[in-house]
Amino acid sequence: MQDDRIPVTRIPIRIEPDPSRVIPRFFSPGDEARTRRTIERLLSLGDDDVSTILKSLRFSFHGQHPEIDDIWRDHAEHVGQSVPPGARLSDDRKLLIGAYFTMEYAIESAALFNPSMIASFDQTGTPPGSTRFLMSLRATGEGHVSSIVFRRGVIDKNNRIIIETNSPLSRPLKTVEDKEYDSTIFRQTLDDIGALSPFTDGVLSRLGESFTFEELNAELERSGRNHDSPSLVEECTENMLSLARSNHTLIIPEDIFSSEIVIFPSSENESRGIEDVRLVHFTDDDGSPRLYGTYTAYNGFVTFPTLLEATVDYRTFEIHTMYGRYAKNKGMALFPRKIRGNYVMSGRLDGENLFVLESDNVRFWNEGRLAQAPAYWWEMMIIGNCGSPIETSEGWLLLTHGVGPMRQYCIGAALLDLEDPS
Repeated sequence: MQDDRIPVTRIPIRIEPDPSRVIPRFFSPGDEARTRRTIERLLSLGDDDVSTILKSLRFSFHGQHPEIDDIWRDHAEHVGQSVPPGARLSDDRKLLIGAYFTMEYAIESAALFNPSMIASFDQTGTPPGSTRFLMSLRATGEGHVSSIVFRRGVIDKNNRIIIETNSPLSRPLKTVEDKEYDSTIFRQTLDDIGALSPFTDGVLSRLGESFTFEELNAELERSGRNHDSPSLVEECTENMLSLARSNHTLIIPEDIFSSEIVIFPSSENESRGIEDVRLVHFTDDDGSPRLYGTYTAYNGFVTFPTLLEATVDYRTFEIHTMYGRYAKNKGMALFPRKIRGNYVMSGRLDGENLFVLESDNVRFWNEGRLAQAPAYWWEMMIIGNCGSPIETSEGWLLLTHGVGPMRQYCIGAALLDLEDPS
């Protein structure tokens, strides 16, 4: 057997998980009756008691979570339906209710792994010969729920890597549902996932060419009110609302450092975690830069290939589920530019082999060709990509990973043709 190994020098830098990094997240006792009883007990407190408890909570948690009041207010809205009818709540009492339904979650308590790096858009002040980079990592906490965190650093002219000091703060980004949905795309997406039915098609027809989340919710209620199959209505409603929530925007505060950002699961598709981000510094046809990231959303049963798109000024992340018969499985990685007018993706849609996918729409993937099957002893079980390929004068350099005996992982490399990467 030919020894095809090459020497690798490991550098001493290690990025260790920090169990003290926590974010506030909504806490549900899992029982509507218990939620209601808790709120009734809080309503029995005097105003002075409410003020005193709130002051103590702010002293304990505001330093770690500067936006804690807004988070408590949002969580109070989550349980608003359990507040007794007619109850008049001061803002302080709302905040206290929200605090009782908030918990701290250690985002890195189990693991920190799967890095992905790109050159930052902003290289201002970087020394000559050096490059500032942005790195994403998969952070896993209690219950094996994964989120996305970030680090920044510099590779100097001598190829030394310096990672910036981590911020002590961790701040989950605020989620905003898309303002408007396109009915044609929504219908095509429902069809792709096998959720298009006469009921859902009728709902979309009545909504017109475009609609908001609120209009969709209202139309689903109207359409399901007198339907003769409540179970069908429930299933269709869940499918349509889940799809709508899976496409949303994350707001990035102006005063935030990269290492403070936490993208935590926020939709039904992501309820059991966000996995394996592959960042790419994409260049549009007009030469303008764009940050894309592909990742896997997991709901405990099904994986959903998902696209993250950031504005150049890093003010928002747009999140969209990718669809099409070739948008499947884990490990989709976007090429950093179009080829022959199409977006191109490396993917492992069958869980075993590498495919090269093409599309004129970065969210829909219906064309692809088998590009690489396991060929060597160290990849006989699975072959996948290690992220987006790098363009060189000789071709696209694609790092791959292979799974061999005893579930050992190895890294390989492939050189793909510049005009026909398959």
